[in-house]
Amino acid sequence: MERLELKNKPLFQATLGDLIEVFEGVANKEGKDGRGSTNPSSKKRYVRGMKELAEVLHCSVPTAQRIKSSGVLDAAISQSGKTIIVDVDLALDLLRLSNKKWGRKYSK
Repeated sequence: MERLELKNKPLFQATLGDLIEVFEGVANKEGKDGRGSTNPSSKKRYVRGMKELAEVLHCSVPTAQRIKSSGVLDAAISQSGKTIIVDVDLALDLLRLSNKKWGRKYSK
């Protein structure tokens, strides 16, 4: 159906096919702007608090606290009083680049 016909049609008269066509056009327009990445994980993820950080790192809360206190994640952490906000992607990259083996007492 023509776009002009869709604009002139009242919403209550639109069929399901008309709505799907409109939403597909919107989705295609967002992907073709040339600025955005096609990677769906390009949006930043943040967690708040030590418990959520521990869940992301798949470790216990005391281990997450030791990692945070060591200074490895300082670039990824914003802290105001007791509240911390962590940029997850940056924190995982920083941990990947550090050579410490967290949570292992003995090296083999």
